[in-house]
Amino acid sequence: MQLYQTLFLKFREMYYASITIGIIASSCIGSIAAMLILMNGYGIWQMLQLFLVVAVAMAYNATVLAQLRPKFIFNALLISLSTSMMVITGYLLF
Repeated sequence: MQLYQTLFLKFREMYYASITIGIIASSCIGSIAAMLILMNGYGIWQMLQLFLVVAVAMAYNATVLAQLRPKFIFNALLISLSTSMMVITGYLLF
């Protein structure tokens, strides 16, 4: 919990820089996850995974554009990055 608080305080301290870097990071890592998903086929399972990754990355972008509270935007960024990283890790390990 201490790490979360520290990261959130830094996020809030440099809010505009953080959301800009967050959009870039979420988009780049999400596109890597999408590439790995599509490299393994075009079945229904891959399309569901692709939908999940794209929807979560777009949800972060929507929270930024809607100018929601910084804590909500930070949580959306963490969810977006963790979802994409889990997909990437899953495809690289298995």
